[in-house]
Amino acid sequence: MKKIVIAVGSLILCLLVITAPNSAFSEGINWQSYDKGLAMAKAQNKKIFLYFHADWCHYCKKMKKTTFKNPNLINYLNKHFISIMVNVDKEKKVAKFYRVRGLPTLWFLKDDNTKLSRIPGFVEAGALINILKYINTESYIKMSFKDFLKTIWN
Repeated sequence: MKKIVIAVGSLILCLLVITAPNSAFSEGINWQSYDKGLAMAKAQNKKIFLYFHADWCHYCKKMKKTTFKNPNLINYLNKHFISIMVNVDKEKKVAKFYRVRGLPTLWFLKDDNTKLSRIPGFVEAGALINILKYINTESYIKMSFKDFLKTIWN
């Protein structure tokens, strides 16, 4: 009887882990397509993180292997942003609209698609988390990024 209880308990625990929300056991960023992501951001009142890349881009591959594997970054993005991945070779009109000239390029938008800012080039996870916090908390309205960094370092 004790073995049956242990087996049932183990099965229930496994089912809980499998069906747990993504934010608790996130394996990666919840990337969305461009159109779906814009609609989700509006419906959920979340800001948008746009990541422009190409399959041939060395630093894009590096971001995918390093920056986008950071658990803190993954959890922060999944909780506070709608993340959209755009392949510039496949979605040329979107890349042109955002004036993407080099790769990777990161854009940050309000939930109504208003452009906030962009960053060209590779960004490490720690730096990107700070930028995301600056944007998510809307600290850009009242202070410079440099002053914001002082508030989180002190």
